[in-house]
Amino acid sequence: MSPLISRRRLAVGPPVPPPRTPTSATSSGEAGPPKEPTLPGEAGTPDEPTLPGGAIAPQEPTAPREVAASRGRRILAGAGTGLALVLVVAALVVPDEPHRLGPGAFLRIPLEGLVAAGLLLVLPARARRPLAVLLGLVLGLLGLLKLLDMGFFVARGRPFDVLLDWALFDDGFGFLADSVGRAGAVAAAAGALLLAVGLPVLVAWGVLRLARVAVRHRATSVRVVAALSVLWLGCALFGVRLAAGVPVAGRDATALVAAHAGQIRAGLRDRVAFAREVSVDAYRDVPGDRLLTGLRGKDVLVAFVESYGRDAVEAPGLAPGVAAVLDDGYRRLRAAGYDARSGFLRSPTFGGGSWLAHDTLLSGLWIDNDQRHRDLLAGDRLTLNGAFRRAGWQTVGVMPAATQPWPEGRFFGFDRYYDAEKLAYRGPRFSYAPMPDQYALATFQRLERAEPHAPLMAEIPLISSHSPWSAIPQPVPWGAVGDGTIFHRARIEGPVQRDSAAIRAGYRQSIEYTLRTLVSYVLTYGGDDLVLVFLGDHQPAAPVTGEHASRDVPITIVAKDSRVLDRIAGWGWQDGLRPGLQAPVWPMDAFRDRFLAAFGPTH
Repeated sequence: MSPLISRRRLAVGPPVPPPRTPTSATSSGEAGPPKEPTLPGEAGTPDEPTLPGGAIAPQEPTAPREVAASRGRRILAGAGTGLALVLVVAALVVPDEPHRLGPGAFLRIPLEGLVAAGLLLVLPARARRPLAVLLGLVLGLLGLLKLLDMGFFVARGRPFDVLLDWALFDDGFGFLADSVGRAGAVAAAAGALLLAVGLPVLVAWGVLRLARVAVRHRATSVRVVAALSVLWLGCALFGVRLAAGVPVAGRDATALVAAHAGQIRAGLRDRVAFAREVSVDAYRDVPGDRLLTGLRGKDVLVAFVESYGRDAVEAPGLAPGVAAVLDDGYRRLRAAGYDARSGFLRSPTFGGGSWLAHDTLLSGLWIDNDQRHRDLLAGDRLTLNGAFRRAGWQTVGVMPAATQPWPEGRFFGFDRYYDAEKLAYRGPRFSYAPMPDQYALATFQRLERAEPHAPLMAEIPLISSHSPWSAIPQPVPWGAVGDGTIFHRARIEGPVQRDSAAIRAGYRQSIEYTLRTLVSYVLTYGGDDLVLVFLGDHQPAAPVTGEHASRDVPITIVAKDSRVLDRIAGWGWQDGLRPGLQAPVWPMDAFRDRFLAAFGPTH
């Protein structure tokens, strides 16, 4: 018989009944239960399907494309699980302080992760999914809070205040717009918004995926969680730490929530405490004829030098250049008949928030957050400006960085106020600064001091040293300042600030520029009746100072009339423009009362 005929007969032959499943008799003679069917490849069954009569049926070969697709799906699934694990562990163990970042931060056992894993393993399926999503969203929000803390530690030397710092985002947007343009600021804001939405969603997805994997391998997961729990407990009891001093038994998420909850409680209590502080003022009702008698007939100029901190006169890499400028300036001032005394003040802020330092110095109150700032402006506290005004001085505010309405001017009581628009600058911008310090001082001189006038008290923030320090003005002859167009030819590009060395170099150069400008102003326009008080508002940010820098800022009083400096002889301040290591340090809020006392009628 030919193979063709045999195959055809096999195909059209009568069906063969399937073999009966054998049964085993029980002791009672009844048939036992049928055996469970087995799957292909299991013991006792052939791996390949058969035809009646035991013939093996032909199988179509598995396509290589399907094998590759299956392998690709397994790789993608593994990568997804790995990504989920990285996201969740990072959200749990990454610290909120930049200096604590490092490999050791990830070699830890987070208590919160163990508790969450245990809950997800024991809960029924219908409760597991919503809990996993909720835990992921909360963990993602905590991750965002850590990022905010990191940013504030770098910029302000403190963590983000969940009660008071939200208003700073508007200021941050304005700073970016002034520094890199509106398009760059909008792009940065869009990226921040995408991160704020995307991170919680991604972490929620990660927790949900890990929960599914853990339940699929429940026995193994239970053993892993139990072993890690025992290890965490042992490390906590014996205080086991990594080489960097980081504890292996971590509970960072819990500590973060507790710390920020404490911030909220402290903020609510602080408002009551501040109300008590405002109510105490030894100079509230002092009449004008008993204020500032030791400065009668003088023009008093209070100049805040942006980011002029203690590191500028002491830190290696900064101090040699800045000290040379100050020492040379003092030599030149002494030759012209001036003298100077210098000390330190401790600022309420670090790296930014200049308005808090201005508030503190002028009000005699410690203003270290925006809640205190707003409450101060809502009251009637006598400021240093107000004391001069009550005593008969004309008060002037020169605010070159004020490019928007500034209602605070009403609180400080300026008789005349010059913002960026009124200063009418026509030259180029210099990074953040809308105009160079030399232009601001020259315009103040032209508008207020060039002609005979009543005694003036002026407050002028000098902002050429404001970060970023990527473009610095070059001094020009004072008579050539004009409307500022000359600074198109007097612009110096600073170092490209891609690393800490370049950032520090740009900062140093900007501070040197402002200090030279101040000395030059006094030598050009000073005279017997000028008293200059210049000080820093705060230290520069951590990329310049490093971690854990002090909040001290230099302060100096310059005068030609020796009687002015005789009034402060008891302060212990040191001769010159540069305070030394042993110079006294006062809290900035002490300055108003000490200044009013030194120049009051009792001396």
